[in-house]
Amino acid sequence: MHRTFVIRIAAVAFVVLSACSSSKHAPAPAAAYPRDDQLRLNDIQSLGTHNSYHVQAEPKLFDALKAFDPALASTLEYSHPPLDEQFDNEGIRQIELDVFADPAGGLYANRAGNAVIGKPKASGEPALDKPGFKVFHVQDIDFQSTCLTFVACLTIVRDWSRAHPGHVPIMIDVEAKQDPIPDPVNLGFVTPHAIGAPELDALDAEIHSVLDASDLITPDDVRGNHATLEEAIKADGWPTLAKSRGKLLFVLDNEDAIRDTYVAGHPALKGRVLFTSSPRGTPEAAFLKLNDAVKDEATIRQAVLDGYIVRTRSDADTVEARSGDVTARDAALRSGAQWVSTDYPVPDTQFGKNFVVTIPSGTPARCNPVLALPDCTASDIENPAHLTTR
Repeated sequence: MHRTFVIRIAAVAFVVLSACSSSKHAPAPAAAYPRDDQLRLNDIQSLGTHNSYHVQAEPKLFDALKAFDPALASTLEYSHPPLDEQFDNEGIRQIELDVFADPAGGLYANRAGNAVIGKPKASGEPALDKPGFKVFHVQDIDFQSTCLTFVACLTIVRDWSRAHPGHVPIMIDVEAKQDPIPDPVNLGFVTPHAIGAPELDALDAEIHSVLDASDLITPDDVRGNHATLEEAIKADGWPTLAKSRGKLLFVLDNEDAIRDTYVAGHPALKGRVLFTSSPRGTPEAAFLKLNDAVKDEATIRQAVLDGYIVRTRSDADTVEARSGDVTARDAALRSGAQWVSTDYPVPDTQFGKNFVVTIPSGTPARCNPVLALPDCTASDIENPAHLTTR
């Protein structure tokens, strides 16, 4: 009987350990990525999407925009599928979310542009009535989104990430918006809520409301015992893939007073969630947004060599998709920027040029082309066969 009891206890222990190993924070199997203790977060290059939530306005409203301002409308003529589909089907490992503060709720529940096409202004979307940050491109005229609230978007990302713990770090680029837009025919366009210190604190709080500390790579994680982030990345480097695989990293897109307010009172971003695109030489410098890959290619390359992480763009405003010009795309990929953002991770069929941006090697990510890591292969960075461990 003693032997039977021991066997049963062993069986129970096996089940418990198996359950633990497949928990929501389970890392990828060590054997799948034997170089994870040598390769670091900045040793990658992966693909991202611009305005990742964006869905083109419905045809009647888009046609009205086009009749009023053809140039503006041309920049809005693109759509993305839901975030989890981008991760699954398009190899996306960086997204961009535009957020509008709405602390009382209901500020964006009406969409004045609908009046132009004879539709009710009321959205009928219960999520827009609740307090919290909303996600869309332009109030009242370009408001379609695959996830209407910041919390909803983050929940999708969290759930996908936890189900696929083998992924390379996903970068989430957050742009806080507050600008009004012209209302030439007095439709009653809403004036956005201003972004100040309370709103930026609330932004961090919303992230923490969805994600655990173990889901995140934060400035505190990278800085360690160093006085500044810049000192940390130069002395110790970024976390290894062993420590960052399956996690999320947030950056603030703004480079204006909003960024300065976010940094104020948080030296070297102490206690903050998001990294900021701050000038080299400042205490918070670690991430750089350099979106003009053609003009900035040499600058990006040097920044990557110096240990910074960089986000750039391969196309903008549908220009390259309409012309088929791949100059910016190729410069972005050559530059070594860790995240290359596009509106076209699958071939465009709308403009007849089949413009597309993909990471060479055919996987979601590859070894950084500028850092020239010896014997590094794309499967060392992320192998689709090892995305899921449960």
